[in-house]
Amino acid sequence: MTHADMIGDDLRDDLERDAAPSPVVAVVGRPNVGKSTLVNRILGRREAVVEDVPGVTRDRVAYDAEWRGRRFTVVDTGGWLPDAVGLAAAIAEQARLAVELAEVVLFVVDATVGATDVDEAVVEILRRSGKPIVLAANKVDDIGAESDATALWSLGIGEPMAVSALHGRASGDLLDAVLSALPEPAPPETFGEAGGPRRVALIGRPNVGKSSLLNKLAGEQRAVVDDVAGTTRDPVDELIDLGGKTWRFVDTAGIRRRHRENQGADFYATLRTQSALDRSEVAVVLVDASESLAEQDLRIVSTVIESGRALVLAFNKWDLLDEERRFYLDREIDRQLHNARWAPRVNISARTGRHVEKLVPAIETALENWGSRVPTARLNTFFSELVSAHPHPVRGGKQPRVLFATQAGVRPPKFVLFTSGFLEPGYRRFIERRLREEFGFEGTPIEVSMKIREKRGGKKK
Repeated sequence: MTHADMIGDDLRDDLERDAAPSPVVAVVGRPNVGKSTLVNRILGRREAVVEDVPGVTRDRVAYDAEWRGRRFTVVDTGGWLPDAVGLAAAIAEQARLAVELAEVVLFVVDATVGATDVDEAVVEILRRSGKPIVLAANKVDDIGAESDATALWSLGIGEPMAVSALHGRASGDLLDAVLSALPEPAPPETFGEAGGPRRVALIGRPNVGKSSLLNKLAGEQRAVVDDVAGTTRDPVDELIDLGGKTWRFVDTAGIRRRHRENQGADFYATLRTQSALDRSEVAVVLVDASESLAEQDLRIVSTVIESGRALVLAFNKWDLLDEERRFYLDREIDRQLHNARWAPRVNISARTGRHVEKLVPAIETALENWGSRVPTARLNTFFSELVSAHPHPVRGGKQPRVLFATQAGVRPPKFVLFTSGFLEPGYRRFIERRLREEFGFEGTPIEVSMKIREKRGGKKK
């Protein structure tokens, strides 16, 4: 195995690990019990704001963390004071939200003070959440203070884990308990065999030149080429060396307009095309640039986007175009392929081989962005600035807000927005556009979904 192969395998392992959503651990407790200090201890670096004044942490701040190879997101909440007013009430509301979205709650209590009435009230709320709770008895700096932690059994939520966030005492045991409480990780999504060459689906409507392109890339006559539309009926996997790498190309039967119009072998060829797309990582959609964009072209591009695969647009027969046709093609692309403006575009000629070498950097760019992850803290900084500068329009006297965001997965990048209300489609498109402007994502679809915080019924006392 070459050094490059080892690097490729390591990268693929990282992508598989990143593909699973990162569970959320919410760190909650009343003000000044040492939550931010404990968060810094978990992270192994100083990121959360720490100051010896109650309530300094006013906003939820999310961080990426890892322990024993398991990744998770830590949400550092402000102090939680039930029935508080003003600033404390806002902090409490943020903490409630964090508990609702978390898989595990890390409840921090100051062992030197003991369980207060506020702690008791918080425990009741935590019990009602139904979430696993890990009880951290903080500020146990030496053996003599362990009896203070033991007294917290009275809270009735399990064993108090005696820790010192300041000195790091027993922090490893605490993290082990958090990992034990996390749900089992979902198996990572796989695409065909593990490892091996990256998989490219070469698709397009019948007779756009897929087989000719495959033959040009392979450097020899392998696929049947004929002017009769739909000549190629079987997908032909080809291992092809390009740009110093080996790629697995899948040449597929042409996609026809609708299943019911297909007869016999053509019908099954369409199904095999979908199967090839399902087991690919990136799709190169070949379009006949000498003709106006057809409805099938647009449908194929939409199919790739819906499947969540990386996308490259290859405009074939470019050598046959005059200046007028190129002008009108640009206008067609801008008007009809607006949902794929982020896809790399390569103008080629499968017949002559013109610019086919440009496919490789386009494919590599698409695959890299397909597996990219934005650090959670940077993502929330971005959203904080975005919604502050461009808040959602007020509708019916209400103004929904983005309260917290996380990247739930990769391949393609998936983002979940925790909101105080429904975000209109236009505002979600605005968010996606700004995400692309800020973080790139050239060549990959991105998924943006909402988790709306439902208002609780009943009157406040």
